[in-house]
This record gives sequence, structure tokens and C-alpha cells, in this order.
Amino acid sequence: MTPPQAQGDRDAVRQFTVGADDDGVRLDRWFRRNLPEVGFATVSRWARTGQLRVDGKRADPADRLVAGQVLRVPPGTARPTARKVRERKPLDAEQVARAEAMVLQQDRAAIVLNKPPGLATQGGSGTYDHVDGLLDAFAPEGPRPRLVHRLDKDTSGVLLIARTPGSAAFFSRRFSGRSAKKTYWALVVGVPEQHDGTIDAALAKQPGTGGEKMHVDAEHGQPARTRFRVIDRAGNSAAWVELQPLTGRTHQLRVHMAAIGHPIVGDGKYGGQLAFLTGSVSRKMHLHARRLVIDHPEGDTIDVTAPLPEHFAATMAQMGFSEADGDALPLTIPPPAPKKAAAKAHAKEVRKERRGERRKRGDAAAKRKPAKANPAKPRSAKPKPAPGKPVAKNPRRG
Repeated sequence: MTPPQAQGDRDAVRQFTVGADDDGVRLDRWFRRNLPEVGFATVSRWARTGQLRVDGKRADPADRLVAGQVLRVPPGTARPTARKVRERKPLDAEQVARAEAMVLQQDRAAIVLNKPPGLATQGGSGTYDHVDGLLDAFAPEGPRPRLVHRLDKDTSGVLLIARTPGSAAFFSRRFSGRSAKKTYWALVVGVPEQHDGTIDAALAKQPGTGGEKMHVDAEHGQPARTRFRVIDRAGNSAAWVELQPLTGRTHQLRVHMAAIGHPIVGDGKYGGQLAFLTGSVSRKMHLHARRLVIDHPEGDTIDVTAPLPEHFAATMAQMGFSEADGDALPLTIPPPAPKKAAAKAHAKEVRKERRGERRKRGDAAAKRKPAKANPAKPRSAKPKPAPGKPVAKNPRRG
């Protein structure tokens, strides 16, 4: 953010230039970042009365800012607080090399990595080696790249990193709106009877695990849906499946495959000892984020495929599977989740019921009220002319 043109006087209208760090953020978020003493109610009032302007035009608190725009702030605000800058720990040459080795492609909006198995996406209690800790390698100065989604520690494959706050907001909306298409490959124990289908099973945190484990909970769980199809099989011992998460629950793919009796090979957490095959098959988890297709902020499409890790590729070769068979399959576009349609149908039924209730109340009220006498005088019946007597005509009608 560029400092205001007039800084000395609280009573003067001031202008701020939106910096690269604030590119893509909402206007109300800009105030929380730079002028936290100005509450949302004040920002809304300024916008409603036309006092708040961006590039000379009226602005709404929900508008997203673009780097370089000029923001007009009304009088009565204090100087912007200096934002606390996160201290960056210097990376050694080995860490920088590790980060660069993961890159599949990058541009000014995104960095796409191939995360190896065993490396956590983000730090936590007792976790100090993670992708997030290596992101300073891609931007020693300026805005720090940030995560927009995650992969489990033992899951490998495509991981998208946003270079700027603006691209982070853009990609986050695509993931939350389910327009991003994610394709996973997995080797599972046994062969599903149904070779193509959708697993619809609500998931919740399993009690007594400290939130570290999920389980199927139809009563209290959150909706979770996974589309799957079998690509190939190794007799009856194992199958190679393609998975597409239609929702984004923790450990969703792993729990769903275990729930239908076919845990992912190497996933002892959800498959127990049954998840480990005999022989020389690696005991590492065989779940890989193979492909990601997502809109790009500049109007193009990111479509990236991540090579398999060494242990996964070795098991594929041992079982006689060819990667080309999986890549040749068309990218399925899952049908929209019925949640919105069901919600609309439910709302329609509620409206019908309410209309029916109002009609019933109206009918009941009408029955309770006594009939009112009609104040209008009854029309006097016209006397019939006597037989043989002519009827007088209206003279105007002739």
C-alpha cells in the first residue's frame, strides 16, 4: 500500500494506492488490514453515502481491489497501522533445491508442485518439515506465496500454490465452488463389484481420536461424495481406480474406499493390516493426485498432470498396469451435487405449505365472522305492464 497523499490532517480526505499485497482482496478486508480502527458499519455507511470511492467511482464493501487502484477515504480516520510482516526464516541451498525440484509449472499467478509422499503440506504440532515452510524459495521478496488447498502427508501429487493474495482468493473460490476438477489414482485391495459409481456417505470426526481420524456417520456427519471407476485389475487381489472427490472432507477418499471394503494399499490408518499386500509391494500409501484442471485468473485454464512417485510406479509395473490406460480416459465432469436442487425443492415445498396455511387461516377467519348486512338498497322490481298496454321507450334511444 502506498502512503496517503495527505498524512498530517485527520480532517482531510486521503487517498491510498492499492499495493500488490492487497491485490484481489475485498474492500472491507482492506480496511481490516490497513485501517483496523474503522469498523464494518462505518465502511458500509461511507459506501452507502458515496463517500468511499475507488478510482473515482462509488464502491461497495464486497468489491475486490486491484493493485494500482486509488482508494479515497473520507476524513476522520487515523493513519494506517503498520502491518506486522511475518519474519521469513532464511532457507539453505538444500531447501531451495527441494522446493524447486517439486515445480511442475509456474507463472505470475500460480505455482504447481508435485508433492512427494511423506512431506506434510502445512506445519502443526511436532511437524516442522512441510511445503508451506519452503514457499519462501519462490518469493524471497514481495508477497509470500500461499496454500489454497491441501494434500494429506502420505498423499503425493498435484498441489496448487497461489503467488499473490489476489490469485489465492480466485483459486479458493474455484475450490469452494467445486469448479476445480481433481483426479486421483489409487491402488486398492480387492476389486469393487461395481466398476463405476458414486460413494455417498456422510463423514464426521471419530470420537476418541482427537480429530485425527474420520468415520462414516450418517446421522451427524457432513455430506461427502466420491466418484470412482476401475481402470484395471490384478486378478482379485488389487485394482487400480480413478477417484474424483465431489466434496472436500478430511481423508474423504481414504475413508470412502475403506467403507466399501476396498482400502487403499498402504493405508493402515483406515484399512488396518488388510491394507498391506504381501510380497514386494511397498507399504507406503498408494494415493496420488494425478491431475488438476482449474480456471486461471487471466482467463486460461491450468491443466497439470503429476508423475507418479517411485514406489507407486514400481507397484504399477509389478501388477502389469500401464499409465497410458488411465491417461486415455476422458476427464469426467461430475454431475452437480443435488444439494442445491434439493434445497430449492425444499424451499418450494415450504412456500406451498405456508400458502396453504394462510388460506386455511383465511377460510377459518371468514367462517368465524358474522355476515354483514348489505347497506345497499335492494333493487325494486320493475312493474310488469298490464296486458295490452304499450311499454314506454327511452326517448333518447328513440
